Amino acid sequence: MIIEPMIRNNICMNAHPQGCELHVRQQIDYVRRKGVIPGPKKVLVIGGSAGYGLATRIVAAFGAGAGTICVAFEREPTEKRDGSAGWYAATAFDQQAQTAGLSAETIFADAFSHQTRQRTIERVRELLGSLDLVVYSLASGLRIDPDTGEQYRSVLKPLGRTYSNKTVDPMTGTLSEAEITPASDEEAAATVKVMGGEDWALWINALEAAGVLANGAMTVAYSYIGPELTRPVYREGTIGRAKDHLEQTARELDGLMQQRGGRAFVSVNKALVTRASAVIPVVPLYLGILYRVMKRKGLHEGCIEQIYRLFAERLYAGRVPELDEQGRIRLDDWEMREDVQAEINQIWPTVTSQNLDEVADLEGYRQEFLQLHGFGYPQIDYSRDV
Repeated sequence: MIIEPMIRNNICMNAHPQGCELHVRQQIDYVRRKGVIPGPKKVLVIGGSAGYGLATRIVAAFGAGAGTICVAFEREPTEKRDGSAGWYAATAFDQQAQTAGLSAETIFADAFSHQTRQRTIERVRELLGSLDLVVYSLASGLRIDPDTGEQYRSVLKPLGRTYSNKTVDPMTGTLSEAEITPASDEEAAATVKVMGGEDWALWINALEAAGVLANGAMTVAYSYIGPELTRPVYREGTIGRAKDHLEQTARELDGLMQQRGGRAFVSVNKALVTRASAVIPVVPLYLGILYRVMKRKGLHEGCIEQIYRLFAERLYAGRVPELDEQGRIRLDDWEMREDVQAEINQIWPTVTSQNLDEVADLEGYRQEFLQLHGFGYPQIDYSRDV
């Protein structure tokens, strides 16, 4: 079939298999150019089919020579319909890693279920024997409690008051005012159930009980804080409450991991174009301005650059990683530099439809968004059957 991008409400509904494979290969090429780094040899990534999770598999495998297992919930292609971007990317990674002589397998299943945990533990024993790194990079809007069967949905809303600010449709460049009403107590609690640390703890406890965590093993979950601009709707909203729970979980898990000579960390990463961030009001405009400022300063990083730096300069640099006052690794250090944020804050109130393309890198945003789904690559002829 001929596959061209179908975008509705800033969500890309389809994916191109050749483009997704190229997206993976380009990240592998980056890591190979950067060179071998010390690192883990047996890695589990929970949520490793896109974004930071996919980049983690690539850096671990092609930077440190690790065998990797990924758990991801993705849509398999059929004769009549393309698969999801994550399905194509994870499958392409598995093929590239296996060709390089590395163990690699993706378990396409609901990562929240106890059955998936048991199936994964069996594959860890069979393929890797044990684990020296477990990365939790799950992003989902829905979770079914594995014990009660109750369904929870996350929401991205402020707490206590309505939030309004300017936003942009990154595909059309249309500026508008976004207004988001506050979450109810039930919505806030449900968001913590989906996006907090409960499931991460269930994974680590199950792996520990099964005896597949190696001595000295580490676990890391990915998080985000963000600037003052997005604080009311993000860090001080429902998602922020979930991230607080995630960070509290990290402190609890750190005690468990230290008993076997390991650690548990939260890594606060840079804001990037992802399938999730594209639908958050205000964030696309912030990202467009951030990209323009950071590229001009030579500071811009994508997922693969961020995770390579996490491994080479934080987790496996031969010393305990530098932490902030909350015990977090801060990979958003360049984004949150005073000069970067000061320039964004200076630009924000001046943005109009007339100067949008001058002050915000929307073209870079669009290209990155399309390439997440295998589109926007000039070397691919999208008019051809695939």
